[in-house]
Amino acid sequence: MRAVRIHKSGGSEGLVLEDAPLPYAATGDVVVRVHAASFVPDELDWPGTWVDRAGRDRTPSIPAHEVAGVVTEVRYGTPGLAVGDRVFGLTDWHRNGAAAEFVAVEARNLARIPPSLTFAQAAALPLAGLTAWQGLFVHGGLEAGQTVVVHGAGGGTGTLAVQLAHQAGAHVIATGRGRAAGLAAEMGAQTFVDLERDQFDEAVEPVDLIFDTIGGDLLARSAQKIKPGGALVSITAPPPVHPEAGRAVFFIVEPNRDQLTELALRAESGRFLPHVGAVYPLAEAREAFQAKQKGVLGKVVLEI
Repeated sequence: MRAVRIHKSGGSEGLVLEDAPLPYAATGDVVVRVHAASFVPDELDWPGTWVDRAGRDRTPSIPAHEVAGVVTEVRYGTPGLAVGDRVFGLTDWHRNGAAAEFVAVEARNLARIPPSLTFAQAAALPLAGLTAWQGLFVHGGLEAGQTVVVHGAGGGTGTLAVQLAHQAGAHVIATGRGRAAGLAAEMGAQTFVDLERDQFDEAVEPVDLIFDTIGGDLLARSAQKIKPGGALVSITAPPPVHPEAGRAVFFIVEPNRDQLTELALRAESGRFLPHVGAVYPLAEAREAFQAKQKGVLGKVVLEI
């Protein structure tokens, strides 16, 4: 098969399109014929890109851990999916990703794609959608009537978090670069704070929940903006300063078929859609990674 692989660290410049062995389906796996894949810009720095769970070198490795495609093989004893199913979901961080014609994925990490959703839209949904859902509801405990700040509202996760929070009945304050203001408003944010122009500390009163996708100094300063009983939730780093009367949570997203299915149902109804900022062919994976690193709004998708 044709696949995009990277042989050594050094960033996206090392991505090459080449021949690679077809994937092997282990117990609990299905093989998916990939139609679209997506990624996060820093995944080439993740330890799992270079070693397996036992710490052994696994290069050359295939990136892009969000997949959408059609099941072509089901390992014996693997329930829940059948050959021909249109599916989307996450591949294991320590295994090859979906920037290839085929990928082997644990069946439990996949859900069926609604008929109304394209493969490109489905590929943009798993990582960002699960991260937004788990950050807001599982770790943040967001409820209707509360006020939530979403840092990085123009990114793939941020755009989905704004939509989910708005639909949950929360007042949504979005932050990001000024060019994301229109998109954040379209997704349901009532207020936008331009981090290139405004001081977050001065622009925002204490809130019930802050969901952070940016990190750094902004994360540290956010700890002072949590109401008693509120929460500061981050996917970038453990919050360095804990809110005095609230919770500070750092988490790494986990695959979850039930949550994927819920996200798919919402997408099918038209109430919730990932924002696909750009689409590239597989042969231009290097350019796709570089485009996202330069700040394309929403998700960047590879079409295979």
